Amino acid sequence: MLELVLNAPTLVAKQMKSFLKTMLNGLATLMVLVPFLGYQLGRLVLGASKAFPGWSQAFSLFPGLTGATLRRAFYKLVLPRCGNDCCICFGSVFSHPMAEIGDRVFIGLYCCLGDVTLEDDVLLGSQVSIINGGGQHGIARLDIPIREQPGVWTRVTVGKDSWIGERAVVLADVGKHCVIAAGAVVARPIPDYAIAGGVPARVIRFRNAESLEREPEMSAFGEVVRD
Repeated sequence: MLELVLNAPTLVAKQMKSFLKTMLNGLATLMVLVPFLGYQLGRLVLGASKAFPGWSQAFSLFPGLTGATLRRAFYKLVLPRCGNDCCICFGSVFSHPMAEIGDRVFIGLYCCLGDVTLEDDVLLGSQVSIINGGGQHGIARLDIPIREQPGVWTRVTVGKDSWIGERAVVLADVGKHCVIAAGAVVARPIPDYAIAGGVPARVIRFRNAESLEREPEMSAFGEVVRD
């Protein structure tokens, strides 16, 4: 009984926070209804792939908590999936309307994201670029411009609970529970639990295995982690 009395203020605070959060999200949804209708009209006239980027760029310019809340509300209406409690920071844009964002995803400042799937609990540092493979434009012919040559468009998935460091460039799938060092270029798929870094990125070690001759562990900021 005493424990319940002592914990009562904490429970009330949590309930109040949850209520205010629900109210804020509802208000944000109402505020983005007009832009959502504008996007739907543009989608009918221009197609989703042409109508979507402009709205993503516009919403990226709202600062602070207000901006993060409005972006989440808009993407919940527009994207196939935009999970609960995700945070999309100032300046980050999506170029494709079929992108998917899982629950509790954090997207840092000024990220550029294409046709991607970010699974639950993914963390992206600032200025991360995730593009759809390295073969989007053909380069075999010299008699026509590169922009007119057909390429290969590959959807990229970043697995659950993976952390992509600042300024990394991702062109291939990243597995679950991975860490990608800052500035790395992921040109080939990275397996689950891997810590990878470099240009092109290579696996340094695995988070779920200990090696007798373990290489130095690097954080996502390129620093050696000392035991």
